[in-house]
Amino acid sequence: MSSLSRIAVDNHRFVSVDENDSVILSARIIPGNEKAIFRMLDHMFRRRALVYYDNSGGTIHVSGHGSQEEQKLILQLVKPRYFIPVHGEYRHLFRHAALAHQLDVVSGEILLIENGQCIEFTEDGAFRRDPVTAGRTLVDSGSLEEIEEAVVRERRHLSEDGVVVTILAIDKHTGRLESAPEIVTRGMYSDNGTELIAGARDVVLKTLENSNAEEKSDWSVMKEKIRVDLKRYINKHTSKRPLILPVILEV
Repeated sequence: MSSLSRIAVDNHRFVSVDENDSVILSARIIPGNEKAIFRMLDHMFRRRALVYYDNSGGTIHVSGHGSQEEQKLILQLVKPRYFIPVHGEYRHLFRHAALAHQLDVVSGEILLIENGQCIEFTEDGAFRRDPVTAGRTLVDSGSLEEIEEAVVRERRHLSEDGVVVTILAIDKHTGRLESAPEIVTRGMYSDNGTELIAGARDVVLKTLENSNAEEKSDWSVMKEKIRVDLKRYINKHTSKRPLILPVILEV
């Protein structure tokens, strides 16, 4: 939704691009944004604009950050009592603080801090306080509630290894299977998918066959046995560790 992106699709209130107009992309392409930026440039070319974006020579790049002379000017105009460099890696903060020291325009203290470090300002001055936890906070789409780390780990596990659901229909009176176990996979790819499913079905049947009457009477025990055996089988044949959910239906 940047201005240039909206101009590229003729969705800007005041600016449009016509044939032979010159469009200069003066910023470097941030890694990870290539697809969106090149898609925008394609829209510019469709409008027959003259687009300049190859910055390998460094002749059209304009930094989005202030130069040292601009930083000096701001410090000299403001003449702050306290100065805390922000934004950037620690090396950037350090150089910015050194620049303020060099100008000698800060009447109080130059505070060089990192994420999570706290400064309290009172009538008596500025004081360093106990650090707080700082970093990324993930929120769930829709509810906007914060997601716990355990949930994130589970979702990452699902995205990487997928899920396997095995469904067994068992007669509650006899304890016998009513039909062959059904194996459902999601997000788990294998070159020999059909053979893998057939082998997983055999593993489940074998687990049931090797279980005694006491184990078969406790569905929670049977689910765990099936989960462990399937996990071992799938990991051996795919090197994956999907989430395995045994489901037992009494009929």
